[in-house]
Amino acid sequence: MSYKFLEDIAIADVAFEADGKTIENMFEQAGLALENTMVKELETVKTTDKRKITAEGKDTETLLHNFLEELVYIKDAELLLFSKFSGTKIAEKNGKWFMETTGLGEPLNQKKHELLVDVKAVSWHKFSVSKVRGGFKSTVILDI
Repeated sequence: MSYKFLEDIAIADVAFEADGKTIENMFEQAGLALENTMVKELETVKTTDKRKITAEGKDTETLLHNFLEELVYIKDAELLLFSKFSGTKIAEKNGKWFMETTGLGEPLNQKKHELLVDVKAVSWHKFSVSKVRGGFKSTVILDI
């Protein structure tokens, strides 16, 4: 149930691995890694605002990619950052994958949040989701 940044994968971008005992937990950790790419101290992002976030995809890789892209969109369109995800549910129905979570955070405030980089998109390069011993793991590269 963690994430770590990878120094040797992408030179001009940011790469990370996220894992979790469940696929839901891994998605939450990937979301936090994306947010932590933009904000140095996630603890400075209070959980005062709640936002239902949904995504769908043809498989778990597409689902995670679409979820992370939705977080980038929310940051760009609504200037909303998240420091926690809860109630995450992921299910497959009729050959399609769906997810729903509640993002907890607050509006971006440059005086309060020390910003690092601006994530522009989620790359498909080396993108993966896999079931591993003890849970699930993803590898993600973010375009900055």
